[in-house]
Amino acid sequence: MKKKIIFMLLFIGIMLVNCTDLQEEVLDESFTGGATAEQIAPGTLVPAYAVLPGLFQHTNYFALQQISTDEAILPYRGGTDWGDNGIYIDMHRHTYTSAHVRLRDAWNAISQGQARALVAIQELASIPGETAQLYQAEARGLRAYYSMLMLDLFGVIFVKENASDVSSVLRGNEAVEYIKNEFLAIESKVSSSVGPGRISQGAVWGLLSRLYLNAPVYRNPYATSFDFTAADMDKVIEYTTKIISSGQYQLSPEYFEIFDDENHDNKELIFAVDQRADLNGHNRMAYFSLSGDQFPLPAFNRANGTDGPGITSDFYQSWVQAYGADDPADKDPRFFKKNLNIPADSCISGANFEINRGILRGQQYGLLTTANGQPFTRCADGVGYKIGKLRNVTRADKTKLVNFTEMIDFTTEGSGYSTGYRVEKYEFSKKSDTGRNKGEADIIIVRYADAYMMRAEAKLRKNDAAGALTDVNTVRASRTARMIPPALSTMTLDILYRERGFEFYWEMLRRTDMIRFGKYEGTWTEKTDSDVKKRLFPIPQSAIDGTSNTPGYLVQNEGY
Repeated sequence: MKKKIIFMLLFIGIMLVNCTDLQEEVLDESFTGGATAEQIAPGTLVPAYAVLPGLFQHTNYFALQQISTDEAILPYRGGTDWGDNGIYIDMHRHTYTSAHVRLRDAWNAISQGQARALVAIQELASIPGETAQLYQAEARGLRAYYSMLMLDLFGVIFVKENASDVSSVLRGNEAVEYIKNEFLAIESKVSSSVGPGRISQGAVWGLLSRLYLNAPVYRNPYATSFDFTAADMDKVIEYTTKIISSGQYQLSPEYFEIFDDENHDNKELIFAVDQRADLNGHNRMAYFSLSGDQFPLPAFNRANGTDGPGITSDFYQSWVQAYGADDPADKDPRFFKKNLNIPADSCISGANFEINRGILRGQQYGLLTTANGQPFTRCADGVGYKIGKLRNVTRADKTKLVNFTEMIDFTTEGSGYSTGYRVEKYEFSKKSDTGRNKGEADIIIVRYADAYMMRAEAKLRKNDAAGALTDVNTVRASRTARMIPPALSTMTLDILYRERGFEFYWEMLRRTDMIRFGKYEGTWTEKTDSDVKKRLFPIPQSAIDGTSNTPGYLVQNEGY
């Protein structure tokens, strides 16, 4: 019998702000006495999944994986917003230290996820029945995933099988082998048909592919060059091919539908943070980059952006260089989708108003208001909404236009409210009465396009450029809803790296990609640090202090 998770949580007495539904079909049944142990099993696993929404908040894992790279930059806007004691400036410049609050937050969230997964593994072992066995396999998969994140970010994992034991600390190949074996142990035990909010067989294959692809980095993170062995690349090809051959997933003809408010059933999603409305529904990915003077919803005059990160000029120029004299918006459906198809200074009904998606450049148009919280300007008929050039009505200089520029940096000029092209990849929730709530799109961890792209990279690293080209062009040719990008005629590592940037921008993969492709020590925007030791983040000092009663137990990463 399927139960609504909230009743499970009430039954076991766990109080959680964010919880993840373990059933794709949520039945609104009352929880009565006489529940079997197997019916209680789902609630045992919920806390382990419940860590994901907080970890994937816009200022947590996103900051580590995106703002540390050449893709995203978050300046001290106008000298008043997003200063945050310089934490985003340090992240972008690679001047982060072991006291960095976002590193601490990510470390704590991942550690909490590992601990909760272990508790679930132990408790589910004592519950009979197939359901409990399935959930135990998922808990084990979650623990392996959290370990993989810890290894990627901090170069270390913690292993124990009993909550009361002291964890063993693993690094390098030992850590890779542990994570690999954990995924292999559950490959045949998890479901092949659950939705993207749970560890499925497809998720295991995708995460194994990602592990093998990055294994050369994880084994020797400071290497001058990484040893992409044929054996590792063969495994990437094996597991990505399993995904592709399964017939369970599809490439989305409309690229931005992958990131729509109701994307949970999109066949491109393999593993994601379940954010459906009756569950978490609280990510802020859509509001994060928008201007504070962009209001996406006529029904809510307090729902606006926050003037957060923009893309760097360096990343934008990679699009320009790829398409030459052609505007990338006219050639690549992943770059931009125009929804606001109206002339300037016109009227539009509330039902027909929808903001543009993708990379937003230049003068922005939209709903007009005198200030945040004030009614939007109506047309003469009293029904439609006036649309015109947006100005900084929520800022001190209310006459300044919202005109996004390519230039963005940490200078006073480069830190203005309109500097930097912005990203509206995830759809702004139509139910959000403020920009800071109800982001209901599932946040993607692994999607089908990456199966092709990882397989392409593995083939290319085995000198099969033709096979790699075919896989990359398969992804490009799938986006048929509005236009199809021209097929690529050749494939190199630099082209594949560029193509991954186009396909996965803003999806929290960039730092890992940059390290694997040997780009993380480069120079971009405000970043000049070339220290290879920065490939790993410092272990938070709070974590080291917490183990100080065991001398030498947790050693700080080199260079910090």
